[in-house]
Amino acid sequence: MASPMLEFNEKEYLAVCGSSKFAKEMVSVGPFSSYQHAIDAARDIWFNKVDVNGWLEAFAAHPQIGNRSASHNNSTSAQWSKGEQSTALATATDATLEELYEWNARYMQKFGFVFLICASGRSSSEILAELKRRYVNRPIVEFENAAKEQMKITELRFQKLLDSKSAPDSSTELQQTTDVVAKAGEDRVSIIGAHLTTATESPIGKPPQTPTRSRPPITTHVLDIARGCPAPDIEVRLEMWGGHTPKPVFVEGDAGSWICQGRSSTDKDGRSGQLMGMIDALTPGTYRISFNTGKYNPNGFFPYVSIIFEVKDSQQFEHFHVPLLLSPFSFSTYRGS
Repeated sequence: MASPMLEFNEKEYLAVCGSSKFAKEMVSVGPFSSYQHAIDAARDIWFNKVDVNGWLEAFAAHPQIGNRSASHNNSTSAQWSKGEQSTALATATDATLEELYEWNARYMQKFGFVFLICASGRSSSEILAELKRRYVNRPIVEFENAAKEQMKITELRFQKLLDSKSAPDSSTELQQTTDVVAKAGEDRVSIIGAHLTTATESPIGKPPQTPTRSRPPITTHVLDIARGCPAPDIEVRLEMWGGHTPKPVFVEGDAGSWICQGRSSTDKDGRSGQLMGMIDALTPGTYRISFNTGKYNPNGFFPYVSIIFEVKDSQQFEHFHVPLLLSPFSFSTYRGS
């Protein structure tokens, strides 16, 4: 007997994640054969199809951590937020709530959006410490942190949505799906950590047997920090070192030993698109991402920019997001997730 399909409407998806773009995309690609199928689609849509405005729309749907007045809102999303913050509110003193309020205001003033964290099971002191730790981040780093936290919350809320849909007399197959989701809810890390590594747990030394990634293992995007916006239409090339030495060295003779893995151009949101295939195990080695910055900034200092990084044997199932922060006369990068 085939398992029942999981299907929800836009209003229900909006309760899970407050982005209208996310809700519409989820409806368009549904229904789903399982909880994991829905989560895989949600990750792909959230990180690859929802734009900056969609992220901000979702962030704005969340009340500030520790804001008791939010409990008067009877919407599904608000009630879920209340439950997610229950541990924090139960462990908070008046002094802690006051400090949370002050730091939330500082955060909002600096970054322009609410401090977002998957609060389920966290005490008020834990949340306050994380808020202070993240407050010193650069805006672009914190924007990505907030997006990751939103995805963690989305995954937890899918469980709640499934629970609300499951009737006591559901079929065996649907009950089995609900049991799996409920078990996952017992271990918050197993749910919310999945999108950071995009690889399911497996015995040591054994790779996953089926594809588990929702995006290629190496991605990038370009932000024009001089203009304060994404940089579109920049040609991007991904290569892997294949020379006679284990790593590239500063000597002549091996210049042609970089092997092309894929090419693309950044879209209107500065994202590169797919530079390589959807593989689970990334081949360890040295990689290079090159950007045709001279075409984008014809009067700039850099005709092109190359970023070289290494993937170790122990990292083949990790995700490598290597963005470029660009201006006409400077650039920087970092390893994201």
